[in-house]
Amino acid sequence: MFPLGAVLFPHTPLALRIFEERYLVMLGRLLDETDPAFGVVLIERGSETGGGDQRFALGTMAQLSHVVPQAGQMQIVARGTERFEIVEWLDDAPYPRADVRPLPDLEWNDALLPLLDEAEKIVRRVLSRAQQFGGTRWDPEVELSEDPLPRAWQVAAIAPLGELDQMELLRSPTLGGLLRATIDLTLAAEPLLADPVPDGVIVVDDDADGSDDD
Repeated sequence: MFPLGAVLFPHTPLALRIFEERYLVMLGRLLDETDPAFGVVLIERGSETGGGDQRFALGTMAQLSHVVPQAGQMQIVARGTERFEIVEWLDDAPYPRADVRPLPDLEWNDALLPLLDEAEKIVRRVLSRAQQFGGTRWDPEVELSEDPLPRAWQVAAIAPLGELDQMELLRSPTLGGLLRATIDLTLAAEPLLADPVPDGVIVVDDDADGSDDD
C-alpha cells in the first residue's frame, strides 16, 4: 500500500518519486512479480513521509508500468485500475500493508454519452479558468481516452477539485452518479476561483474576534 496526499482514479496515470527506504523495499519486491501492482489511498491525517499517518479506507490499485532508477531514488509511472475497500490494515513490514476487497467496476451505458460530453465540457472550461491562477495539475487540453468508461473516470480525475471532493467522486456507485457529481462539484468550485488579492489589500476575517459562531 502507498498512502499519498492525492487521490488516484481508475484509468488515470500516476507518477511518483520514491526515496524512502521502506518504499524502495516495496518496489524491489514488486519488481519480482510478473504483474506488479500496489494500492493507493488518500492520507486523512499526517504526511506522506515518516509514517504514523491516518488513511481513508477506499483506494485504487495502481499497475506499475515504468521504473527509472536514479541516484538514491526511483522514478515510477503507474496507472489506476480497480477500486478497493480496506478490510484490515496489517503491520508495516516495513511498508504499509492491508487486506483489501475489490469494488465492482462501474458499467457504461450509451445513454450516458450526453452526460459525459456535458461533464467534460464543464470540467475543461473550469480547469482552463483555474489554470489562470496557477497550481493546476492538468492542462485543460489534456488528451483523454476514446473509450467512454475510462474517459468518464479521467474527466473526474482532471476536475479542479480538492481531495475530499475527489474522494466523493471515487465513492460513486454508478457511472451516471459519477458524472452528475463531477458536474455539480465542478460548478460549485467555479465561483471559488477568483483573482489573487492585489498587493496592499488587507483581508479582514469576520471571525477574527475569536468568538464561536456555532
